[in-house]
Amino acid sequence: MLEELKKEVYEANMMLPKYGLVTFTWGNVSAIDAERKYFVIKPSGVEYDKLTPEDMVVVDMEGNVVEGKYRPSSDTPTHLELYKAFPEIGGVVHTHSSYATSWAQAGRDIPCYGTTHADYFYGDIPCVRCLTKDEIEDAYEKNTGLLIADSFKKMNKDVVAVPGVLCKNHGPFSWGKDAHEAVHNAVVMEEVAKMAYRAETINKDIAPAPQELQDKHYFRKHGANAYYGQN
Repeated sequence: MLEELKKEVYEANMMLPKYGLVTFTWGNVSAIDAERKYFVIKPSGVEYDKLTPEDMVVVDMEGNVVEGKYRPSSDTPTHLELYKAFPEIGGVVHTHSSYATSWAQAGRDIPCYGTTHADYFYGDIPCVRCLTKDEIEDAYEKNTGLLIADSFKKMNKDVVAVPGVLCKNHGPFSWGKDAHEAVHNAVVMEEVAKMAYRAETINKDIAPAPQELQDKHYFRKHGANAYYGQN
């Protein structure tokens, strides 16, 4: 079942090593079907060069495996909670890409220092708190998803305008309208994390880009009157 979605998710997962976002098996991509009854995700711990589209695992919205010979990613409950909380999301990515993960381990938001960041993320990329001891010991992966969803709602963040997050002491999650856009946003997040680190190294007194510049770059690409690219 969902053969086309399996192929899409497989291809998106293969983009992670292509763009240097994963080491060994440290990452996963999923995508949800159009009727939001099932989603497809990478199997847990299977090396990327051994994956095939048929290895992707189909999971229902209660977290049960519907089809697949492997166990799904250990992060499946996190993906599930994001799909439940945000109907705008069609694909989810988790990696341990080095620069974004460094910001997460430092417990810092990634500030918007320039237009590359502003083209894709409206404002800082937030770093949510570390889970509590109880949250870690009881349903760790599910609580990670619940924390992200709750934090975005409390911060009044739009998941379309800010398609990614850092989990303190853990790493980045990103998302998009489908699996490929989610990977695209993961690549951008890693690049802006790298740029922000270098910018702070070069100038310790750096300030965020002016709000009017951030607005210009975000809305010329995503706003109602966007004019970046082709129709």
